Amino acid sequence: MAKQPNRSQNPGEVTLSRDLSLFTITMIGVGGMIGAGIFVLTGIAAGIAGPAVVLAFLLNGLVTLLTAMSYAELGSAFPEAGGGYLWIKEALGNLPGFLSGWVSWYAHAIAGSLYALAFGRFAAEVWLLSGLTTFGLSVGQLSLGLMTVIILIFTAINYIGSSETGTVGNLLTVSKIFILGLLVFFGILAMLRTDVWQYRFSEGFMPNGFLGVLIAMGLTFIAFEGYEIIAQSGEEVIDPRRNIPRAIFVSIGIAVLIYVLVGIVAVGAIRPPEGMRAYEYLGERGEVAIVQVAKDIFPFGIGGIVLLLSGLASTTSALNATTYSSSRVSFAMGRDNNLPKMFAEIHPTRHTPHLAVLATGGLMLVFAWTLPIEDVASSASIMFLLLFLLVNLAVLYLRNQRPDLDRGFRVPWFPAIPILAIFSNLFLAVNLFRYSSLAWYAAIAWIVLGALAHSLYFSKLEAMEKPKEILLEEVLVSRDYSVLVPVEDHKQARILGKVASVLACDQEGEVLALHVVQVPQQLSLPEGRLFLKDGRSYLEEVIKQAKMCDVPVHTIIRLSRNVTNAIRQTAIENASDLIVLGWPGYTSSPGRLFGSVADPIVDNPPADVVIVRYREWRPLKRVLVPVSGGLNSRRAVRLAASMARAERPEAAALTLLHVLPTGYTEADHVRGTHAVKESMEGIAGLEELAIETRMVEGEDAYSTILQESPGHDLIVIGASEEPLFRNFLVGTGPERVARNAEMTVMMVKRRSSPIHSFMRKAILEPTKPKALE
Repeated sequence: MAKQPNRSQNPGEVTLSRDLSLFTITMIGVGGMIGAGIFVLTGIAAGIAGPAVVLAFLLNGLVTLLTAMSYAELGSAFPEAGGGYLWIKEALGNLPGFLSGWVSWYAHAIAGSLYALAFGRFAAEVWLLSGLTTFGLSVGQLSLGLMTVIILIFTAINYIGSSETGTVGNLLTVSKIFILGLLVFFGILAMLRTDVWQYRFSEGFMPNGFLGVLIAMGLTFIAFEGYEIIAQSGEEVIDPRRNIPRAIFVSIGIAVLIYVLVGIVAVGAIRPPEGMRAYEYLGERGEVAIVQVAKDIFPFGIGGIVLLLSGLASTTSALNATTYSSSRVSFAMGRDNNLPKMFAEIHPTRHTPHLAVLATGGLMLVFAWTLPIEDVASSASIMFLLLFLLVNLAVLYLRNQRPDLDRGFRVPWFPAIPILAIFSNLFLAVNLFRYSSLAWYAAIAWIVLGALAHSLYFSKLEAMEKPKEILLEEVLVSRDYSVLVPVEDHKQARILGKVASVLACDQEGEVLALHVVQVPQQLSLPEGRLFLKDGRSYLEEVIKQAKMCDVPVHTIIRLSRNVTNAIRQTAIENASDLIVLGWPGYTSSPGRLFGSVADPIVDNPPADVVIVRYREWRPLKRVLVPVSGGLNSRRAVRLAASMARAERPEAAALTLLHVLPTGYTEADHVRGTHAVKESMEGIAGLEELAIETRMVEGEDAYSTILQESPGHDLIVIGASEEPLFRNFLVGTGPERVARNAEMTVMMVKRRSSPIHSFMRKAILEPTKPKALE
């Protein structure tokens, strides 16, 4: 009976790799919510709400939770959609969908302006502390100059295609939480040393009444929108129906707790000048108020520089994220013909939406130079509040019109929660007019401009043709033996396709041909379909080789951020028995043996693995198989026999070679004879082949193998059977043979056992060993 691998793919399907775990996606949300906002807006908000800034943060958390429930429901139902723009377009139609994208582009761009302005202010403080010359510029002028530089830098970074990895993002978020934890800890210690803090909260808790709290809520609401990034990344989340709702709620809980604690110590621990209230001093210090708090409470006077550096890290990280998000929204709108087509253009070599990135960078510069930081923050909050209002309308519509959707989470007390969220968002947005009428005028002008552009031009364009998925050759059967062959170019597809087909044919199995499209961070995974054209021709070459051997083929194109993870995931999902990888004999990845893709797979393979150091293929007349005993040698003999039997009309001959040490003893010879016999045990069909056994003396085993290789057309060598830590220290002999031999070399290694795999991950993986074990 044929085995039934756990295949989520259909034959020939284009699939997406899901790599983001619950922890990673939660950290993305937390990082978005405790980014630059907590450093920049806490002091400004305290100046408006007084000590009740703590209440403003808490109530913002509750209002955020209402809309977050809608995001959780839609994100679990549409994990591929990528956020509010497409949800609203799906539910409410073209005009609301266009306006939501238009508003989202504005909101993320102006949020980037806020983070750039904050960076400029923090960087100016560091510049002054370092004693560098200011060239006669005031602090404000220096801040604007540094702000301009950082926007240009991150526009260039996103244009080129560089971005921080998930691991770096996690470390940055954890470090921010740690530093803010220190701020809270030293702040509580400072508060406990005096009773003054109690009076700060009991006397004049709401100096501007509840209206001040509401204004502070609207101003700081932008700081709580980071959970939207979780929904935007839905196509990359592992088990999205379960993990997207969890990540949204956990990240909000962590962020609200941190904001409340920071608000308490900011009001309670700061040392205002004589005759000035704490909240007034926080408002006066504005975007550097938290830095002032740290100066007052950290020991050894290091608080200011620690918080400044943390603020710089947070603002740069947030600026990178918003530049990416904003350009991604405008790219999606350009692809849908909701913006000029140039926004959908992809750079031919960098694979980034370069014109969308440049337009976003220009937009951020305009906002940052024309609006004060308070108006920038207010304008961003207004736009996000309006966007969330539309998302809540979308969940109301889809719950009624699409009850059949598979929802991993359902908003409770429906429809009361979305309706309450709509009115809460609208009320906070309208109330911000009292604080910043300029922000509202800018928002209205942007919305009117978008509505006019849509009605006069974009609504008349036909929807752009979607990139087509590639459906390749179909497989009608599932065999007991499956050979996975990842390919990235035509030469590799031709040689590896032949090797994989021969091995599968000999085992009456099938070939699983895989091409992985590595999608840059600036594009969503579904948008990676724009790069599928070349992949089809590579897989067709594998199909051609398989047809020559009369072997069935299953083909997959996988869209992924990480090629190694995509290969490993495909092997596990399809229960592959063997992975065939290619190696040209060199790598451009520093410190790697076979390359950044192959090394992690070879080091801890999920299936038996063969690395083919390919040269021009020649008909096989004689195959050299060095043997030293052990399971890898037996696998090498089995694969060599499969390759030899494929030659028609006459099978190739095998040479089994064992290298004896210089000055060997009788015991060495006996061990060698036993190793050769052991390598042939249990292998069917060897009696059909011409086999020569050779015992050769040599000082170095691998140099001797190379000396014996002339006259052979292929070398098949097993990975050395050495202890776990051996190759971590000295490297690999099979790689030496493969690099220097004049014919194609196949290096064979068995799959890792569960214990071996665990030890690799727990002990050696953090140090990234580069050797074939």
